[in-house]
Parts: sequence; C-alpha cells; structure tokens
Amino acid sequence: MGKNAMFNEFSMLHITGDGPELHVELNSPETGNALGEEMLDELLAVLEEVHDRPEIRVVVLSAAGSDFCLGGNRREYADQIADDPTGSGLRTIGGKARRVCDALATTNAVTIARLHGQVIGAGLALALFCDLRVGAENCRFRLPELALGLPAAWGGSLPRLLHEAGAARIRELILTGSAFDSAKAERLSVLHRVAPEAELDDVVSEWSRPLLRRSAPALRATKALLNSYAAASRVGDTTLLDAELLSAVVASGRRG
Repeated sequence: MGKNAMFNEFSMLHITGDGPELHVELNSPETGNALGEEMLDELLAVLEEVHDRPEIRVVVLSAAGSDFCLGGNRREYADQIADDPTGSGLRTIGGKARRVCDALATTNAVTIARLHGQVIGAGLALALFCDLRVGAENCRFRLPELALGLPAAWGGSLPRLLHEAGAARIRELILTGSAFDSAKAERLSVLHRVAPEAELDDVVSEWSRPLLRRSAPALRATKALLNSYAAASRVGDTTLLDAELLSAVVASGRRG
C-alpha cells in the first residue's frame, strides 16, 4: 500500500502530491465547501498523517468549485440542535473545529492557503491558521456570525484574527458583518499576497520552492518559534471555551 493510500478513501477532500509537498483540496463544491463534521474529520486525519511524516514540508490548502468556502455547515447545525436542543452535538463539532485549526497551526509542515471566490466565516478561520495565504483578486471575505445569531467562536480563530489583523479593524468587521475584498484583506494581513486567479499556483510555487530546500529540522524549529512568540503575545486565551459558547448561544436562540 502506498504512503497516500489512506487519502483515496476521502469523500470530502481531494489529495494530490507525494514526497515533500502535499495538496489538500476541499472537494464539496455543491455545498460551497461548507465545513461540516465529515470534512473536519477528514482534515484532521490528513493533518495527523502529515504530523507523522517529517518528509512532508509543505501543505497547500485549496478548494474545488467557484468558492473556497462559504463557512460552517449551517444545515448541519440546525439538524444537531433539532436532534439535541442542549447543543451537545454542536459542542462536538466545535471541538473538532478547534482541533483542526490547532493542527494546521502546529503541524511541522508549512501550510499555504490558496484562496479564491468567497471566503466566509469558518472558511476564513480555516485559512487564517495557515502560515502563508494568497488570494485571487476576485476574493470576497466576510465574518457573518453575529448577523446569523452566532458568536465569533469557531476553531479558536478570534485571537488569531486579532493578532494577525489588529483589534480595531476586526472589531468593525465582526460587528458590522461587512464584506471586504482582496485588496483590503492584504492591507489587514489576512492575505500575504494577491494575484490574478490564473497566477495563484505561480505564487504558491514561488513560496514552496525555497521551503522545500530548507533544512527540515530548522524549518520545524522556526515554525515552532513563530507559534510560541505569537502565543506569548496573547494573555488569557479563552478559545478552549469556543465550542461551549457556540453551542450555548445556538441552543439559547432555539429556545427563545
């Protein structure tokens, strides 16, 4: 059995590449690549495999269809609350979201987000936990949680977002739910680069080529240092409570 044989079993992801560079494509375009429980399970399985394979130095996260990701699977949220009004199912999904985001941030490989189309809510959170992010000129970003009656609590992303982009601007975007384009995303450091959609792969290659030549131990140590310094700048990180907060708010809204 080949090293990537386990990836052939996935239904929500398309995995390509072998050796030091792995490409992970969200592959549910009919749902807008909504991040439901099954996709989270598959992402976690891939990232755990990457963590156990030190020869993989770069992971590129992209998506099939016209949009990178339209956010969390709200139909699944509604079904979970209908089945269990206490919100325990949502807590499970929230916990998996946190584990996926943590795995993206802490895996030894350098992670690159290749974004196009709409990048909404949980999709933006997922991208933010990648080390490098390039977006097409046609990207549109939005944080709609408040307008949907949800807290900004998916995957522990709020501290990451505040750290990367700055508290004042993110406060505005969360409270208003306003959409913003790639140019603004680059100014906010949500994106490192903007390119025409046809040139996204060129930017990814521009980043990945030198990374593949780096010393693997030095690359791992550098990423760990960057994560450590970022974490040290956050005092009182309460994101472990995100799953509880999400389920409590949704369950309360259902009862109300």
